[in-house]
Amino acid sequence: MFNRAMMVLVLLGAPIAAQAEKIAVVDMQAVFEQLPQREEVSKTLKTEFGDRVAGVQKMQDELRTMLETQQRDAALMSETQKTEMLRKMESIKAELQLKGKALDEDMRRRNGEEQNKLLVKVQKAISAIAEKEQYDMVFQRGAVIYVKPTSDISSKVVEALSKG
Repeated sequence: MFNRAMMVLVLLGAPIAAQAEKIAVVDMQAVFEQLPQREEVSKTLKTEFGDRVAGVQKMQDELRTMLETQQRDAALMSETQKTEMLRKMESIKAELQLKGKALDEDMRRRNGEEQNKLLVKVQKAISAIAEKEQYDMVFQRGAVIYVKPTSDISSKVVEALSKG
């Protein structure tokens, strides 16, 4: 009885084992680092947020100058002047925190949107390469422990995206 069950399992498993699957891997991090579109995204974001970044930096410089002035001239200032300067510094500091936080959140959101656009392009390139070269499965590099270098299609993905 046991022998028959083993024989049935062996016969059922034979066709599956005989059909080898063609597998590839992609190092997504390496692909994103090498994409020429990455610089375009960076330039777009710098252009889009350049004025706001400059405004925040100007406020930081103003606050730094006021702090230096306060430390340098504290002995020469009247109590009223000291109080005024402290209030003005606190106001600028609070505004700086608000603007800085909003800028950071907006930049992070926009960067995520642009990264998602690139991800769609990368996934399409991977699918096209997988179909063309008849891969049955494509895994992310981090999901496998070992892979032959010939099975890594990361450079092909970067090349495909560099062309257009």
